[in-house]
Order: sequence, then C-alpha cells, then structure tokens
Amino acid sequence: MATLAEPKEANADEAFREEVRAFLAESFPPELKGKGNALASVEGPTKETELQKKWREAMGSRGWGTPTWPKEYGGGGLTKKQARILQEEMAKAGAYNPIGGMGVMMFGPTLLEYGSEEQKKEHIPPICRGEIRWCQGYSEPNAGSDLANLQTFAEDKGDHYLVNGQKTWTSGGQWADKCFAIVRTDKSDKHKGISFMLIDMDSPGVEVRPIQMISGMSPFCETFFTDVKVPKKNLVGQEGQGWTIGKRLLQHERTNLSGGGGLASLMGSSLADMAKKYLETDSDGRIVDAVLRDRIADFEIRWQSFLLTARRAVEESKAAGGVSEISSVLKKLGTKLGQERAELSIEIMGLQGLGWEGDGFTDTELAGVRAWLFGKATTIYGGSTEIQNNIIAKRVLGMLDHQ
Repeated sequence: MATLAEPKEANADEAFREEVRAFLAESFPPELKGKGNALASVEGPTKETELQKKWREAMGSRGWGTPTWPKEYGGGGLTKKQARILQEEMAKAGAYNPIGGMGVMMFGPTLLEYGSEEQKKEHIPPICRGEIRWCQGYSEPNAGSDLANLQTFAEDKGDHYLVNGQKTWTSGGQWADKCFAIVRTDKSDKHKGISFMLIDMDSPGVEVRPIQMISGMSPFCETFFTDVKVPKKNLVGQEGQGWTIGKRLLQHERTNLSGGGGLASLMGSSLADMAKKYLETDSDGRIVDAVLRDRIADFEIRWQSFLLTARRAVEESKAAGGVSEISSVLKKLGTKLGQERAELSIEIMGLQGLGWEGDGFTDTELAGVRAWLFGKATTIYGGSTEIQNNIIAKRVLGMLDHQ
C-alpha cells in the first residue's frame, strides 16, 4: 500500500508547488522582491504602499500568511509539508510573508488553544489577514524576571472589569490596536490570582509613552491603565488561569525569538559573502585573514546545525500537541548565536560597521550597527537567559532543588 500511496502523495505535493508558483507569478509584485515585512518590524509600521497592500491582501485571502492555522478561522489549513513548499517557493521568488507581528507569533497560537469559539471567530481572522496589530502587556516596573509579582489589577464590576496599573517594555504599544495582558484579579494568591484578558488600546484611560533605546529606536513603551473598562467577554479562559495561559504564550514567543522561528530570517546573507565584500581575498576567492576565516566557518557550521536541531525540536513539540519547555533551550542558544553573528558582522565591516549617520555609510551598514545594539536585548526579553537556565534545569533536565 505504501508504494501506491507515495506516488499519489508526491503528485499532490508537486501540484501544490505548481499552484504556489502560479500564485506568486500572478500576485507578488516584482518591485517588492528581496524586501521584508516592515509593518511587523520592531521599528514600527511604515505607511503601507499600494503594492504592499495588494500583496498582503493576496496572501491574506488564501490564509497563507498563517499557513498551518485552521481554515475555518482564516488560516491556510495547509499541512506542514505544504507549508514548507510554500516557504521554499517564496524564497525562490524573493517574496516575504506580509502577515506577521505578535498576533501571529504569540497571541494567535495561544488563543487557538485557550480561547472560546466566539473569541477565535472574532480575533483570529483579522490576524490572518494582517489587518490588526497586537502588543503584549506582561512586564511591570517591579515584575520583570519575577513576572508573577505583577500588580496591575482588574476589579470585577459586574459586566466588565476596571483595570488600573502600569506595564513596561510594551513592544509596539504606540502602534497597536489591541493588547493581550496578564493582570491580577485576586490579590490573595500570587499565581492563581492572575488572569489573561484583551484590552483595546484606544480605550479611555490607556496611555503609552515610548522608551528610546541605545540603538536610537523606540520600539516599546511604558503603558498606563487608569480606570480602563474591559468587557467580560475579553477574559480568555477562566479567572485565575492567566498564569498558565501566559506561560504558554511565552513558549511561543521564545520559540519564535530563536532559530525555531523568526531569527533565521534576520540573519540575512552569509558572513562569508559579507567578508568577501569588505576584506582581502586570495586568487582562489578565500578570505586572506586565516583566523577570521576559521571563525566565520565555525560560526556558520554551528548556526546551520542549530537551525536543523531547532526545526526538528519544534516539529517534535508540535506533533506532541504544541510548543514545550524546549523553547527555553532554543531561545537561550538562538539568541546567543544572534548576538555572536552581529559582533562578527561589525568586525568584518571594520570602520564601516561603526557608522551612525552620514553619507559615508550605506543603509545596510547603518542598519548593521543598530541591529548589533538592538541584539543586546534579545537575551533579556521573552525571559532572560538566567530564567531560561532555571526552566531548563527544572523542567527539561528534571533537576529539583535539594534540601
């Protein structure tokens, strides 16, 4: 039976590949080749051009921006193999995924698992079409690594909650339409007193103040809630279930911050190609600096090995029912590799990698130094490396505290 099924499956895969190629040829504007999704970047949304809008709507209409999400909520309903084919063909065409951001990376997968049917039908389709931007209300001035110490309080007022408190490091808060947040609904229990709810960012009483980074960007904010009304229908799960739901969302975030998700797309061209542009090469095209050449080769080998391991780990986790604590391993290793690459890039570019502004630097060079500075935060946000070490020790390795 296997020998009969395999050709049939292969034919179906090839037919789907041809469908993708035809779609890209018809719908992807050649002018956007090689570009990325600026609307989902940490720098904030840029004004969407007509071509960008056309491409987003084309992908959104098929659900291919969220290829494996259920079709009934606006996703593509594709198999993992079909999703890989889609990714391969988009890469060949130089096409980017115009659907992204925290709604795709973090909130959507969590809502699909914990949300009510009504919540899924309301919130998932706009995410799949790229029509809405979400931000995350987690950290507070006194609740960072000890996130469960959060004090933003949601008081039950019958048909709604009244939310008061402050969040910080709210990425994209100044541009977001909505916020998924964990708040306290019971002050008597640290963990069981936390609930997960959705807040409209244009609600009266919501104030955001952007925070500027050393990179010159202001991708996140302080966010203040003063007597903000939140309808009861915006509670996800049950009261007191927020810590469980919130941790699950963090697993999605950590997977996507690592090579298991979005980090690979941030790496760009290989370091070897970059080095050949800036450094002396011999008659065989090899980098003359043998020490640097070895360091670049060592990094590329470790990075590719990590990507393969990350892909396997993510697929195994999903096959077992979703993301897992292995996301902490991926986050710890992937973000460290990202920082290492950024430092190597600056070293390769030399003085050209230290520019901040001026005509003597290309846009790529100026972006490189900003990426290097921004990358310092990756081992902190989404749960610091120290927190990941604790999770790995206890939940992956099974190490318990000894009395």
